[in-house]
Amino acid sequence: MTEIFHALVLNLHQPPSNLDHLLESNDWEVKEILFALDRMPRTLWPYEDVARVHLSMSGSLLETLSHPEFQRRVYGSVDCGSVLWALQNQRIFEILGTGYYHPVLALIPEADWDEHIARWQAIGRHVFWRSHFPGFWPPEMGFDMKLIPHLKKAGYRYVMVDSEYVDPIDEMSWQELRYRPHICEYEGEEIVIVVRDRDLSNAQLSGMEYGWFNNEVAERTKFCDFPPLVATATDGDNGGWFRNVNPQANFWSYFYRTMLDAVRAGQTALRPIFINEYLDRFGAHGRVSVRRGAWNTDEHHGWNFHQWMGSQTQRDAMDRVHELSARYHVLKREATVRGGGVGELDRVLDEAHWRLLRAETSCNFYWGEAWVYKSHEDLDAVAWHLGEAQALVDRLPAAPQREVDAVPA
Repeated sequence: MTEIFHALVLNLHQPPSNLDHLLESNDWEVKEILFALDRMPRTLWPYEDVARVHLSMSGSLLETLSHPEFQRRVYGSVDCGSVLWALQNQRIFEILGTGYYHPVLALIPEADWDEHIARWQAIGRHVFWRSHFPGFWPPEMGFDMKLIPHLKKAGYRYVMVDSEYVDPIDEMSWQELRYRPHICEYEGEEIVIVVRDRDLSNAQLSGMEYGWFNNEVAERTKFCDFPPLVATATDGDNGGWFRNVNPQANFWSYFYRTMLDAVRAGQTALRPIFINEYLDRFGAHGRVSVRRGAWNTDEHHGWNFHQWMGSQTQRDAMDRVHELSARYHVLKREATVRGGGVGELDRVLDEAHWRLLRAETSCNFYWGEAWVYKSHEDLDAVAWHLGEAQALVDRLPAAPQREVDAVPA
């Protein structure tokens, strides 16, 4: 029986303070979300030998789950501290890095990418008690090849991308393109591309039976003359399939546990595996390029980011993000060369910076125009603090021109 390796990837995200607000307006929805998180380790504890799950958890979600006051408020329903402790189990869970506030990185200013990446790594190291995360999950799978040098600098080995945007440079079959990791290069930096099968992922999100999945994967990979890696990636806390408390109608009990029982019994060629382990054993083969795009949403394909940029109101808000980001970075550089990056000026710039990053949250743009105001609220604060910072910078002595020229843009 030829082995078929399966990488299960789940994205978990909640916007900043969203769970706190829902506790006031819809506490059952909060319980559904928390039960979905708690269900993962509870279901998989007896399957340490075969269960392999990749999790991407946004910084804003980790911030909420680890906050003592939020933990106190929901303690009667779910012990969030125990959930986070259970997710440290490295036999079952591999944690993927991501952007702290879950921005569509391909849409926001490139100057802000490194800070989103670094801030997530800081909270990831703190919560999960490890220093290294081999894989990266671009929020909303919004990928741009310009990300590659930033991800390499942050120490990532591989990045997940959607199958719709991967184009072969070397000659390869349809099966090789979709079910084998590849190398992608941008400006001299290379990273491993792990391809998400969009069709199978759509099935995973909407609900599927193990028998259908097993047969479909076998059919799709039957002409592979290499060890295939089938990667399915979806949200893991949205929709009834993941939230349903009925064990006969949710992903973990009805589908995944059934699959794991078949794996144990030797009744299937499927082999759950961590992507990092697959790369250690089989490597990456062939060179590809990747077009800009996001994963598909309920209504849109993803290639033009229409879900986040479909209206003029959304585009105007993103234009304002770019404008204030540019102002912040110019002012930060000016403060640095004029020797003013300490004390009150440093505090004011920090206040502007984290609000700018939070304004870039993908959910602010995802829901049509309904949440765009949240971005503008943060951007109003950014503009205010930049005005304060400009006044403080203006009081500093001018820097010699050679120092100004020496600071990189």
